[in-house]
This record gives sequence, structure tokens and C-alpha cells, in this order.
Amino acid sequence: MKSWIREIRTSLRATAALVVLLCGLYPLAVWGPAQILFPAKANGSLLVRDGKVVGSELIGQGFTGAGYFHPRPSAAGGGYDALASGGSNLGPLSKDLIESVRGRAAAYRAENGLEPGAAVPADAVTASGSGLDPHISLQNAGLQTPRVARARGLTEAAVRELIGSLAEGRDLGIFGEARVNVLKLNLTLDEKRDGGR
Repeated sequence: MKSWIREIRTSLRATAALVVLLCGLYPLAVWGPAQILFPAKANGSLLVRDGKVVGSELIGQGFTGAGYFHPRPSAAGGGYDALASGGSNLGPLSKDLIESVRGRAAAYRAENGLEPGAAVPADAVTASGSGLDPHISLQNAGLQTPRVARARGLTEAAVRELIGSLAEGRDLGIFGEARVNVLKLNLTLDEKRDGGR
């Protein structure tokens, strides 16, 4: 009986020590330096406009108006819901996936004034693994440029220049592809419209 009680006391002490270490000391050891060295990133890479948080540069948002660049489709609910983050888990032979991609491709061609058989970038018709991807490829942005320029009364050259100024290269120069953050791009377009406010 005494050894059983001793085992429980040892287990409780070990649990208490781990709680203090892993739920207190370690988070503080990570949080403190992060707040000093890179506070914006440590707090979610939030984007602020007119004193209000409008989103994070790390999480996609839905944009639907003709004057906005549209993001990659999301499998995380209708509104890029971070609580529903995840892929659709539909395989390449799934009829639902094939029909979904066909429908998205047709809608993309129609909204951007492309020919019915025109090639469409993969990121315009497929959701990312998390469903929250904030970027689109430069090819996708390029195909949307005429629509956005027309709706905003800008020249295509001016919109392409803006895309180029916000473009991000491959990670470490070799991973992924060149891309642009849709939220940053649309916010910059709105600032131009609002006179740089």
C-alpha cells in the first residue's frame, strides 16, 4: 500500500513539474524573445488600415468584386474559416473534384474574359492544402489584371507594375513559385483609390 501511495505522489510531482516547465517556463522563454526580436510576426503578421486590423498576411480572405484580385479557392468553409482549415481530401480520380475544377475553370474564364478553352492556372481552380493560402501565382494575377484594371479605371501597365512591386520570389530561391499576397495587393489598390490614405 505504501509503495502505491509513493508512486502516486511521484506521478503528481512529475506532472506538476512538467506543467510548470511546459505550460509556463517554455512558452515564456519563446514568447519573450519573439516579442523583442520580431513582434509583428510573433503577433500574427496582422495588417492594419485606418487603425483597424483588416487581416493577417498569412491567412487568405475572400474577395469577389470585379475590382479585386480573387484568391485561390478555399476548402476551409465559405469564408476562409481558420477553424475549418484543411484540404477537401478528394483524390485526383474523384468525380466531385473533377466537376468542381471544371466549374471553377469555366467561371474563372468567364469572369476574366478568357476564351472557353484557355489554359487556367492550377491555383485558380484548386484549393491549397490548408484552404487558407493567402497567395496566388503571378500567372493567375496576370490573367486577372485586365478585369481589375477595367473595374478600377487604371491602366493594365499600372496594375502589372503594382503586382511586380509586391511579388515574392521562391522560398530560399528554389522552393515553390513566385507569388503575390492577395490581401496586400487589394489593400494597396484600395489605397491608390482612396488617395493613399
